[in-house]
Amino acid sequence: RAMWASVRKALGILLGGNVGEIIFTLATSLLTGRSALNARQLLLVNLLTDMLPAMAIAARPPAADPGKLLAEGPEASLGAALTRHIRLRAIVTTAAATAAWVAARATGTRGRADTVALVALVSSQLFQTLADAGRDPVVAAAVVGSLVVLGVVVTVPGLSHFFGSRPLGPTGWTIAVASAVASVVVPAVAQGAA
Repeated sequence: RAMWASVRKALGILLGGNVGEIIFTLATSLLTGRSALNARQLLLVNLLTDMLPAMAIAARPPAADPGKLLAEGPEASLGAALTRHIRLRAIVTTAAATAAWVAARATGTRGRADTVALVALVSSQLFQTLADAGRDPVVAAAVVGSLVVLGVVVTVPGLSHFFGSRPLGPTGWTIAVASAVASVVVPAVAQGAA
């Protein structure tokens, strides 16, 4: 049962995040004639969000609450619950990247807006993974490590240029991080109100 719970979480992270990336990339391509993210940036997104964080979720020990584990199993974990998790994660990931891109585009250049969207897309997925993991220190370390790598890639001029990004100022970072935080807070508040 613990295995099914871990599989559901890992699949939700991988599939939901990737569907969100695809929707955002296709939407910006259709609306502007060019994707906001290039091939290297998409590879970077997948490396930072899928590799260590998703593996840490899949390999973590079972939850301490045996009552929750009793409800797990292939029927409960991989059916409607998994579909709901993927759908929610895809929607909030797409919304975070889109909101960040639109806000950054209104206040700066297209290249800067693309980089803000990249940061929001990665940060949103990582913050959602952290929220899914609870207080697991291994997942937290994987998320922090991925955020540090993202910060280095965007900030260091040579690396930033290699990935087709622009170093961001305080406004760009604020837009990206605020969008990413909202992708966790808004669904939590909506779920609490429901």
